[in-house]
Amino acid sequence: MAVKGKKGYLCLVLHAHLPYVRHAEYPFFLEENWLFEAMTESYIPLLDVFTRLLNDRVDFRMTISLSPSLVEMLQDSLLMQRYAGHLARLRDLTDAERRRVKGDRRFEPVTRMYQARLKRIQHLFDEVYRRNLISALSAMQRAGHLEIIPTAATHAYLPNLALVPEAVRAQVKIGKQHYRNTFGRLPGGIWLPECGFAQGFDEHVGEEGFRYFFLEAHGVVRGKPFPPFGVHLPIVCRSGVVAFGRDQKASGQVWSSQGGYPGDPLYRDFYRDAGFDIDADHIRHFLSPYGTKTYTGLKYYRVTGGVRPKEPYQFERALKRAGQHADHFLAGRVAQIAGLCYQFGIRPVITACFDAELLGHWWFEGPNWLEMLLRAADKNRVVKLVSPSEYLGRRQSISHLQMVHPATSSWGEKGYHEVWLNEKNDDIYRHLLKATRRMVNLAEQFPRAGGILRRALNQAARELLLAQQSDWTFMMKTGAHADYARRRFAEHIGRFTRLYASIIAEDIREETVQEMEEKDRIFPAIDYRVFRGKC
Repeated sequence: MAVKGKKGYLCLVLHAHLPYVRHAEYPFFLEENWLFEAMTESYIPLLDVFTRLLNDRVDFRMTISLSPSLVEMLQDSLLMQRYAGHLARLRDLTDAERRRVKGDRRFEPVTRMYQARLKRIQHLFDEVYRRNLISALSAMQRAGHLEIIPTAATHAYLPNLALVPEAVRAQVKIGKQHYRNTFGRLPGGIWLPECGFAQGFDEHVGEEGFRYFFLEAHGVVRGKPFPPFGVHLPIVCRSGVVAFGRDQKASGQVWSSQGGYPGDPLYRDFYRDAGFDIDADHIRHFLSPYGTKTYTGLKYYRVTGGVRPKEPYQFERALKRAGQHADHFLAGRVAQIAGLCYQFGIRPVITACFDAELLGHWWFEGPNWLEMLLRAADKNRVVKLVSPSEYLGRRQSISHLQMVHPATSSWGEKGYHEVWLNEKNDDIYRHLLKATRRMVNLAEQFPRAGGILRRALNQAARELLLAQQSDWTFMMKTGAHADYARRRFAEHIGRFTRLYASIIAEDIREETVQEMEEKDRIFPAIDYRVFRGKC
């Protein structure tokens, strides 16, 4: 069957999230660097890409999911002030490195590249974006090139909270409310954290007015009945909400460090960092706030491949390879779309989803690859870039889509819940679920609280939400920063329990509540009653 015009759609989705880390009680805190590294290597470079495309009048479309916890950090004046200091120290380090390798033909070019790059990052942060990346992203959305959507409040892995439906609804509802307060509009869709789906979740999503969400591929193809077009057309759930299935072939080309683009020998090696290669005395000024060796973001070697010694990184060669990979990716989607169009007589939708931090932080050349891809796609006659809302808006009815009940699924290892529930982290759930049920009971018991009682209830909700972050169980599973994850979980559950006990005993101390409010300042507009059951 012939299809006129552009033969299909490419929906590119970036999911941006980091755990809420803010330690005002210390002048420096190593884990705050997670945010600073992502800003320097991913968020600001991606914004720079979008700005160049906009200025060059490239007609591009991207969908970006921003977790409320990340938005809170990016709008926190203390963290932005600390980032400015981090960037200044990093620039001082690159200047010192430039002097150290002067005349060394192997490493002088890469230090010169870092020096120029960080100068631009600082200019963009201070002068162009005025230390407000969210405002810059919002402007891109108003221009029609980005569709920004939220995820759940603190990126909780929702299937593991399904025993308390009020908790799932609260995470989804707060995500919507926070988005509206931030961007002044209602979101079209939502990103379920880790693409974690369980039966009935589409109803929670639909109740809050979301039109769509995303699923891992097997959440679609193992649904009932089997969708004849697989993930290449969205599905409609029983609730009427649309789900876009993640295309594994397109996503895998970018995601995989082994078979995907990031593992190319010419690309920068993420793991070989100057913070561990260089004598500590030479970089003492940068390391001194942390008291230990740590990542600097200055990486002088390329992947190289095999067991050979690492070779010096050459940015220009890597940039050329990124252009080749952009062409390769687009050609693959053209062939994929043409084949599906010919086979089924449809305009397929290829949905490719990645963590935003993959582009730039993990895969240094990723933002350059994306820019070249978007420029090429704008001129392509087969593929049209589209956002989910734009796609659904082109169809006045969703009756042509596949009606399917999705299967339980996630995009985690092995495809289900094991990453967030296993022998390394399962001990936390009896505490988490007990606290969650207590919060629901408090919300039911005090429907119209005021004064210090209301403040205590709101802070209890904050502490519970912070304990529910999926990052803690993920870190426990992988072993990376597991001690920090356990400490944070215990602190939030401990504070919640103290508040709960004081509320029940009618012995709330204002100084205790105030101390917690200052320590965990997330969601200032929260209303604890979000945890109430359906009225």
